[in-house]
Amino acid sequence: MHSNILDERGLAAAPSSDGRRVNALYFTEFGSPDVLRYGALPAPERTAGSAIVQTRAIGLNFADIYRRRGNYHLAGSPPYILGYEAAGVVTDAGADAPPWLSAGQRAGFADSPHANAELVCVPYEKLIPLPDDISDETAAALLLQGLTAQYLARDSYRAGPGSVAVVHSAAGGVGLLLVQLLKAAGATVIAFASTPEKCAVARSYGADRSYTYDDWPQSASGADVVYDAVGVTLNDSLASVKTGGTVVFYGMAGGDPPAIDPRVLMDGSKTITGGDLWNVLNSHAERLARANELFGLVRCGELKVPVAARFSLADGAKAHAFIESRAATGKVLLIP
Repeated sequence: MHSNILDERGLAAAPSSDGRRVNALYFTEFGSPDVLRYGALPAPERTAGSAIVQTRAIGLNFADIYRRRGNYHLAGSPPYILGYEAAGVVTDAGADAPPWLSAGQRAGFADSPHANAELVCVPYEKLIPLPDDISDETAAALLLQGLTAQYLARDSYRAGPGSVAVVHSAAGGVGLLLVQLLKAAGATVIAFASTPEKCAVARSYGADRSYTYDDWPQSASGADVVYDAVGVTLNDSLASVKTGGTVVFYGMAGGDPPAIDPRVLMDGSKTITGGDLWNVLNSHAERLARANELFGLVRCGELKVPVAARFSLADGAKAHAFIESRAATGKVLLIP
């Protein structure tokens, strides 16, 4: 879902020349949630082609957990500021701002670093203007995970009427959105989650059937496609899809994936494909079109955006511990 080479360095963006400081959630060493600190760092200075956004709601994602643990490479040097997704208001658009952007405008973003701070410097091309009927919290809960679910259901494998799709981690933020998008496309959806309670949540969002991992992988047998964000389940996912089936690998929440024997692909005429949102969001026009499609689905009631919990940005360590506990069903938000 995330590239592993993007720079999280909080001071990578030029600090404010007037000595201003802003509160941020940051860390200086890898480890458990206890390494996270909340405090004042130099405020970012607006650079050419960018705007300053005052964040009002920030999305927490598993990629933030991976980076804090040290599973992803981080460029630069500490202090590191996590986060790629937030919504808020533009406080400094700059004289070079495009016609669609001005100070005071609400905007969100899904793929710009240093979001775990009160102020963030965001390139114009990555800003998505927010309609009046899409709240800051909805945008922060929807953009990154919704755009991910959207490309999985549309670009990685296009499931439709007659398709049987298996969704791992179906009660998570991406999972619940993916279940809904697959159902809207006409697919039969089989959901897998860690507990009976999460299975019930997946069904409430449209899954036709749901199972705990006690029933994995036999209850997935014969599927057209398996969406695998667990990682360690990859071989079983390949075994469960039908001849000619596809596995879409897009995460490793359960650990690093095993090595794949290519003869398994050959013998079953099967396909394994990867997916990364950064490869899809390749222009401002693409970001805007995809985001507006999601906003339209929310507006007409076809897409519900689940929020599992809200934490103060100052309580970011608690939010990280919560998402790692696997108790969340839906999105976890940080509120500055």
